[in-house]
Amino acid sequence: MPKITKRLVETAAPSAKDAFVWDDELTGYGLKVTPAGKKVFILQYRVGRQSRRMTLGAFGPITPDQARSLAQAALRKVARGEGPMAERVAKREEALTGDLLDQFLKEHAESKLKGRSSAEYKRLITKLVPARLRRMPITEVSRANVAQLHNSLSATPYQANRLLAVLRKFFNWCERNGLRADLTNPALHVELYRERKRERFLSPAEIAQLGEVLSEVEAEGSASPHVIAAVRLLILTGARLNEILSAQWDWLDYGAGCIRLPDSKTGAKTIYLSATALQVLDSIPRLEGNPYIICGQKKGSSLVNLQKPWSAIRKRAGFPDLRIHDLRHSFASIAVASGMSLPMIGKLLGHSQPQTTARYAHLADDPMKHAASLIGSRIDILPKLRVVNS
Repeated sequence: MPKITKRLVETAAPSAKDAFVWDDELTGYGLKVTPAGKKVFILQYRVGRQSRRMTLGAFGPITPDQARSLAQAALRKVARGEGPMAERVAKREEALTGDLLDQFLKEHAESKLKGRSSAEYKRLITKLVPARLRRMPITEVSRANVAQLHNSLSATPYQANRLLAVLRKFFNWCERNGLRADLTNPALHVELYRERKRERFLSPAEIAQLGEVLSEVEAEGSASPHVIAAVRLLILTGARLNEILSAQWDWLDYGAGCIRLPDSKTGAKTIYLSATALQVLDSIPRLEGNPYIICGQKKGSSLVNLQKPWSAIRKRAGFPDLRIHDLRHSFASIAVASGMSLPMIGKLLGHSQPQTTARYAHLADDPMKHAASLIGSRIDILPKLRVVNS
């Protein structure tokens, strides 16, 4: 019997039925070659009078030397009366990744995250985590498994990165609950895809164009007054969509000119209202028994989203790629162009971190350049440097 080496495994040829090659150094350690050409390392051993056989792994994922080490470890357990088969049964009974993902959604996402964040966690996990990974015991999920999943989503890099962030939190949760060993998070060190920040700012002329379309839709009655009011308030306040849709009449302080949200993405927040925004609020029909400013179709409910009417409105305005969130960016860009400071803009938008508002810093260059050009045009001290056409 030869020693099982890499060269021997590579040259082993398949036959009409399973063929076995046994190692001449380690009793019971062998190679099985199937008729299809698959090569698998095996271990055959005895427990009492019974002969048992276990699979160590396929050639490729593991080498002959790695399989030999696994066989030696298994034989040591047999000698101590700890059968490898018993360990396999325990593995089968170990918590599966899919079951723990469901538990994570219930115990962490649903109870500790705000509505939209919780819903996004559920969407990413339900839609993107494959059944193959869900069936794996939690301790067997490796960095290679996570990287493979991330790579499979390369066509949608933003979504791939969001899923990776959720998986990092999930495996941290597993470690905190003793479901995996500490410092074994397989989602760490998987490289994120580069994302291009998409920034779309409406110019004052474009905002006026959008306003005209809203007036036309309002006159036609092709969208509910609550939908039209919601879009106008988003433009005028820079608030997040969910903040406007969830706002209640009891939170409106006419005297102070604001809506005081008891909770938002960044905690309690005040939405400051201009005179125009207050006029929009005055135009909204109040429905008896409904506490919400922007009402939905169901009695006593708020509008859930603006996706369908917004799609029609933006196309009609000539902005088919304009997102609802771009209205918030546009509010910020106009604030910067008006000379407001970034800290003030951050407070208006409800940012909890200064770096979030800093993304608008480059917009401050435009009014500065305009001012410098205006001043320079009126200070004519270098006439000799002017270019004169011959």
